[in-house]
Amino acid sequence: MEREEKKNIPHYGIINFEKRRQPRFNVDLPVEYARSSLVVKHGRVANASESGLLVYFQEKMEVGQHLSLKIFFSIGAELNTIETLTEVVWTDIDLGKDWGDYRTGLKFVDISAEDIEKLKYFVGTLSGLMNKRNV
Repeated sequence: MEREEKKNIPHYGIINFEKRRQPRFNVDLPVEYARSSLVVKHGRVANASESGLLVYFQEKMEVGQHLSLKIFFSIGAELNTIETLTEVVWTDIDLGKDWGDYRTGLKFVDISAEDIEKLKYFVGTLSGLMNKRNV
């Protein structure tokens, strides 16, 4: 019987290094959005960071498109909102066909200093780093 030698075969795979500057946190938040000021529709924020959002919409968005958003969230018993202008940076069309929702990546384009502070505080509560600033 001939002895079979095991060869060192390299293993190949995919490594996904995080490229974002800000960490993202899973959330489930209602959002109102508008392409124009006339029609307001609803979606769900699935994750959030200080620089952008992952949102599920019931319609396909175009990369580069601007959307006005109003995000609703609570810290303790207090209901808060953030209003911002965002830009679509990517879309996932496969989910639109199968799930009825379009996964869409947004970056913040215009957000007030007050709302960015609310967002930073909220994200801080999600990361466990409680921010002692008043919102």
